Amino acid sequence: MTNLDYAIEQESQPDQVADAPARGDIERIRPLPRISVHVFYETEGLAKTMERSSDDRRMGKVNLRVNSGGVSAATNMFSGSPTPNLLILETRADAQTLLAELGELADVCDPDTRVVIVGHVNDVALYRDLMRNGVSEYIVAPVSMADVIGVISMIFVDPDAAPLGKSIAFIGAKGGVGSSTLAHNCAWSISSLFSSEVILADLDLAFGTANLNFDNDPTQGIAEAVYSPDRLDEVFLDRLLAKCSEHLSMLAAPSMLDRTYDFSGEAFQPVLDIIQRNAPISVLDVPHAWTEWTRRVLSTADEIVITATPDLANLRNTKNMFDVLRKLRPNDHPPLLILNQVGMAKRPEIAPDVFCDPLEIEPLAIIPFDAPLFGEAANSGLMIAESSAKSPVAESLAQIAHVVTGRAEMKKRKRAGLASLMGLLGRK
Repeated sequence: MTNLDYAIEQESQPDQVADAPARGDIERIRPLPRISVHVFYETEGLAKTMERSSDDRRMGKVNLRVNSGGVSAATNMFSGSPTPNLLILETRADAQTLLAELGELADVCDPDTRVVIVGHVNDVALYRDLMRNGVSEYIVAPVSMADVIGVISMIFVDPDAAPLGKSIAFIGAKGGVGSSTLAHNCAWSISSLFSSEVILADLDLAFGTANLNFDNDPTQGIAEAVYSPDRLDEVFLDRLLAKCSEHLSMLAAPSMLDRTYDFSGEAFQPVLDIIQRNAPISVLDVPHAWTEWTRRVLSTADEIVITATPDLANLRNTKNMFDVLRKLRPNDHPPLLILNQVGMAKRPEIAPDVFCDPLEIEPLAIIPFDAPLFGEAANSGLMIAESSAKSPVAESLAQIAHVVTGRAEMKKRKRAGLASLMGLLGRK
């Protein structure tokens, strides 16, 4: 239902467009297909909204051009050139003038081009006239970024298409912080707790450990998928997946150094796209590196989990990653943070509250240092919940699984008071 369809049903105000119902959380909108969109604006408000929209990860494949001017400007531009997939036209003209201008535009507009009007008149009668004249949608200014992306999605994303799965990327703020271990345990927990199909992709081709942690060493895996993008389909993916449990499959890394693994920024995108189409949840074990392809993977993931240990280098790296990812993903919530290996004997540590203060977040989980627990599980090829199901760490992993899949909200911890924080800082 469009916002104006909704308005037509509001009998209490038949002559006006009622406030539109919320389009839903923008984070639930699927990535848009590869289309061309031209916007013609008459106010700076729409221009700024489109600029923000162009930076959103859901618009990554959209070829967007923003031009000043209204309907007449669009008619002039396209009188001698093909029109794009979508025209978004802002107008402050009255109804009669607007319909006349749209008639002139129709003479130069390709038959399959869709048109969205951003108007400044709150009038259901105008909406009905526009729908009769072939306009796809009419939205009343001012419009938000959610309005823009939502209306494009409504037009071009098939509602009957199979939904894309959710991708959850794990990365460490520093090497050796346990990000891969947590990623593997989280993938197992999701598949076990919710009986949901999960694909774990080990993206560390040189030093990946997923095959060791699951005691499973397949002959093929992620490398064959990355190096053969032209062969990627569901059948080929099935051949590459190794079964880890009833609902968990793995794209294992070769963990060999017989070649170097230098990739372009888009190298993993075809693999990740087909994984998302074939599993409700995909867990991406991203190596601790900062390259064009790791930036790309993180910028397009639905959820990011950063694992850190409580020391100064980790705090610096985590802060840098948070700052960059907030710029790359301005319309998504910040990454989630797991503090791991907390409480190691005789090691000076930054207190969790002090660590999280400059990040302005609460940690998703604080995992204590427990060498026997993790070591026994790793050496046995088992997950924590398999080797020690009643341990506090297993409970924390279950909570992580609930939060990253959206089944639960993150629990807020009780913060230390100012005096406690000053005391902790004084001991450093």
